[in-house]
Amino acid sequence: MSQQERKLRGGAPVPESFVPLLPLRAAILFPGTSQVFSVGRPRSVALVHGVHVGDVVAVVAQRSGRTSEPRLKDLHEYGTYARVVQTSRAGDNTYRIGLEGLGRFRLQELDGSLPYLRVRGEWLEETARDPREAGLLAEALREQLTSIQKSGGALGEIPERGTDPGLLADVIAAGLELELEPSVQLLASTDASDRLRKVVELLGERATTAKLRDEINKDVREQFGKQQREAILREQLRAIKKQLGDDGGGAEFDALRQKLDEAELPEDVRTIVEREFKRLDSAKQGPEGHVIRTYLEWIADLPWSKRAEANVEIDKIAEQLDADHFGLDDVKKRILEHMAVCNLSGNPRGTILALVGPPGVGKTSLGQSIADATGRPLVRIALGGVRDEAEIRGHRRTYVGALPGRVIHALRKAKVKNPVVLLDEIDKLGTGWGGSPEAALLEVLDPEQNKNFTDHYLETPFDLSEVMFIATANTLETLSAPLRDRLEIVELGGYTEAEKVQIARKHLIPKRLRDSGVPEDVLAFGESALSSIIADYTREAGVRQLDREIMRVTRRVALEYSKRRVKEPELHIEVDANNVTEYLGKRRFFAEVAERTAVPGVATGLAWTPVGGDILFIETTQMPGKGQLEITGKLGDVMKESARAALSYVRSHSRELGIDSTRLDKSDLHIHVPAGAVPKDGPSAGVTIFTAFTSLLTGRRVRSDTAMTGECTLRGRVLPVGGIKAKVLAAHRAGIRRVVLPEKNQRDLDEIPQVVLRDLEVIFASDMSEVLAAALEPIADSLEGTSGGLLGGGSKGDSVEHLSD
Repeated sequence: MSQQERKLRGGAPVPESFVPLLPLRAAILFPGTSQVFSVGRPRSVALVHGVHVGDVVAVVAQRSGRTSEPRLKDLHEYGTYARVVQTSRAGDNTYRIGLEGLGRFRLQELDGSLPYLRVRGEWLEETARDPREAGLLAEALREQLTSIQKSGGALGEIPERGTDPGLLADVIAAGLELELEPSVQLLASTDASDRLRKVVELLGERATTAKLRDEINKDVREQFGKQQREAILREQLRAIKKQLGDDGGGAEFDALRQKLDEAELPEDVRTIVEREFKRLDSAKQGPEGHVIRTYLEWIADLPWSKRAEANVEIDKIAEQLDADHFGLDDVKKRILEHMAVCNLSGNPRGTILALVGPPGVGKTSLGQSIADATGRPLVRIALGGVRDEAEIRGHRRTYVGALPGRVIHALRKAKVKNPVVLLDEIDKLGTGWGGSPEAALLEVLDPEQNKNFTDHYLETPFDLSEVMFIATANTLETLSAPLRDRLEIVELGGYTEAEKVQIARKHLIPKRLRDSGVPEDVLAFGESALSSIIADYTREAGVRQLDREIMRVTRRVALEYSKRRVKEPELHIEVDANNVTEYLGKRRFFAEVAERTAVPGVATGLAWTPVGGDILFIETTQMPGKGQLEITGKLGDVMKESARAALSYVRSHSRELGIDSTRLDKSDLHIHVPAGAVPKDGPSAGVTIFTAFTSLLTGRRVRSDTAMTGECTLRGRVLPVGGIKAKVLAAHRAGIRRVVLPEKNQRDLDEIPQVVLRDLEVIFASDMSEVLAAALEPIADSLEGTSGGLLGGGSKGDSVEHLSD
């Protein structure tokens, strides 16, 4: 037998060298059984610390149960290779270890050089001189056990039919609670028939009365004769079918076989199918037959060679994408590039896109649009809250009710091997006791590996290389680095007010009118009404809340139309800025930047959040004290460090800033970021905190039309930060007219719509002196003599930062 064929139970390789040894006192672990042992001896405790779940160890019974340091002569000759399934602490100096028996071995050599004992053994391969005899003995033993249970004997659960005869003998022997010497004899026997006879004999000895023993022996003889006669009849029936040419599993499976023949299976899959059909022929009516039929049906239903006829006309694809979604030029361009490459190269290889952006910007609906434009079916896999690795890779067929994973389910539903598969909310994956589904996705989303994707249920590779995977996420922070590396990330920022108006006109309003049943000529939204809804009733990067507000208006109009349509058949209702409050109630949001920054010490910053950009205010105040700094607002460690660094810079450059340093030593400073219940963190609040401190200590207000973002160093350098597009869009929504950004973020302006840039004055700064010049109001006459370096120049501005960066 080759090295590759030498396998223990469960597929574990046969150890070729020394393995850790757990000596047992008056106990035996049989192959195919599991048991938990308590250990307390120093070497056994060292073994528990030195192995991991899944490792293979050796288990041997001691001849002298009380020997604390067993030698080779103190151990029995035969033992069991076992897999570690669990370890736990039981007390101060005791532990528990759970083991699963894998196979027999003969002890050859003992090594005590490590903290725990190790042994080298000779693996004893299971044999069956007469497999038919062993099968008949196993059935007879099973009937014997059933009879004992009916008569009141309790020997545990009887293994199901189809269990390997040798395994059956080991399982029953373990349940008999035998003495050590008979157990060792059974362990030394490698022939299944011999072990079955010994187990029957031992089982008979346990009978409490001679009558019960006689009945058991009689049942065994009768059952043996019956099983032998049935086996001969089955062989004769099989021979008759072979002569008639009907050896394909019976007429009831002809349809399944025909379906498999038409599936154009790969050669390796065809080999597996033929093997399973042979097994099915001998196990049609039992539970194993049902498992095999279900497996073959899954094989037959999968699209091994079927492909969808994809749309190859680039202009029509572009037209379809523009009709379904307004804007999103980057995503549309990427899809068109992919289709152009497929057309020119003739290679139908799939692609893996990750659409990342705040809620409500159209990530999920864009997947359906892409499928419609390319002519492929769409299958959505919702990953939010998934915590089991088997949800991706499936369960092995050894489990009851096993099924393939969601990826294979999606392929069967699509019925083609090149669909669009939408992995929705990939950033919401969890990790539970069943493993990490995110780790299982590494093979699915790797173009170099997914052509040989193997589901645990199928146990044969399936080609996913032609699938177009589209993942959606609100943030990439929760994804592991290897998974991010496999994704082609396309960021979807928020929409401008003009884009939201167009989306409402082209998509949201017609859809809600159809849903509510209001005729299109009855209700009209004025431009001022949509602008008012967007500015006064929503504060979001996407359009989901805008859709809800439009739905509220259409519901109110539907009620009004139902009451008045009989008397006023020509009814026409127009919603504008003057009557929008009648349908939506009082305004929810107000522009408060000017009011919040009307006093020195308050600055407006820009922040990135998983739901889009936002603005926040950083407030500072001064009070008599001893030069201490108080920080509130549920800030993270990074943001607290930014505050301390800003104060340190202000102290070290107090002369250039025109600040009385002695005043700082006699007063405490307090910095607070409102929305105190919301966690906030990130380095990009540095320039905002610095500006707020400088405004407070110099008495110069921060300009109310200015916001800022950027990380500040102790030397006053302004470093680049992320999320520029989301932050600038948030400033535009809040009515900000001037934005101060790090100079090295100038490259990010090409992501911002031109309609937004036309309304904003963007100021780039590489040093805090430039930030102060742009952000603070002109120097008052009383400070003109003390102004210098960092305070030179006059400008207006305001800045702050929200949530995490």
